[in-house]
Amino acid sequence: MYAERPAPAGLACLWTRTVSSSTVQRVVPDGCTDLMWTPATGSLFVAGPDTQAQLAVVAPGTLYGVRLPPGAFPSVFGVPAHAVRNQRVALSELVPSARLSSFSDMVAFCASRVVVDPALAATASLLRSSDVGSAAWEIGLSARQLRRRCLDAFGYPPKVLQRVLRFDAAVRLAWDGLPFASVAVEAGYADQAHLAREVRALAGVPLGQLIRP
Repeated sequence: MYAERPAPAGLACLWTRTVSSSTVQRVVPDGCTDLMWTPATGSLFVAGPDTQAQLAVVAPGTLYGVRLPPGAFPSVFGVPAHAVRNQRVALSELVPSARLSSFSDMVAFCASRVVVDPALAATASLLRSSDVGSAAWEIGLSARQLRRRCLDAFGYPPKVLQRVLRFDAAVRLAWDGLPFASVAVEAGYADQAHLAREVRALAGVPLGQLIRP
């Protein structure tokens, strides 16, 4: 069972996943990063930004997570997001001084370090609705500067970030029950076939299978 609850300002959400037996979970790109804790083993690890679906083995018990919004990773962990792209890294490798032993510690750690940068939020917003060249012009950056900013903050070059954000929006709309043809239009795809190709590329399965309970 997966459950989310509101998080302190600057964080995306707090979540738990409880399973009674070992299971494989498909984790798809959403632009976010997570700090996760398994009480049974005491392991704390960071899930970097993904560019494709990851199949994670979840052991019996409860997994606790703090989700950071796109762009927040460097302020919390002190390294550029692209350094951990498509990786799961022990917290001790990134922040050796961190001493966390509870979910409350995790939340406090992230909340005390996260910095909400309006410029990064504007970058993500523009890339949701504009091509990369137009977004760079609106922000006042060269294409090279925009690429460097996106790699450091989000872990992706601008075009990949754009694809991931659009995909995440489409999945959310599909979960809400919108017909797939309407999902394609609302999320900014050329047509439903374009949506289907992108979902396959990023999730590894069709949209209908991805949102199946």
